[in-house]
Amino acid sequence: QLQLVEAGGGLVQIGGSLRLSCAASRGTLNNYAIGWFRQAPGKEREAVSYISSLGRNTNAADSVKDRFTISRDNAKGTVYLQMDSLKPEDAGAFYCAAARHVSYSLWASSSEYGYWGQGTQVTVSS
Repeated sequence: QLQLVEAGGGLVQIGGSLRLSCAASRGTLNNYAIGWFRQAPGKEREAVSYISSLGRNTNAADSVKDRFTISRDNAKGTVYLQMDSLKPEDAGAFYCAAARHVSYSLWASSSEYGYWGQGTQVTVSS
């Protein structure tokens, strides 16, 4: 059973940067497509970014496309989400999710992913 662990969240000022990571505490991410989702208090979980198992395909929500970069290092079994120029509306709990296969057109659908981490909190302050 794949178990995911996120790290890298914290408190950052507006305009600052954070790099989140997603790794497996059990199993390996290497054969899985990975999605990053976030959930702000009182709001629904929303998709942020996606990367295919080999890293050949990526996608991101329009709201973060110019500021967030997803990548993966399969040698380390880790997926990263580099977040730059952070805004207050970026704050929330960030979750990584994994699936053996995700249809590219459905990358933002949480139901495509069968494995989820516990989340890491991102707070953006002025």
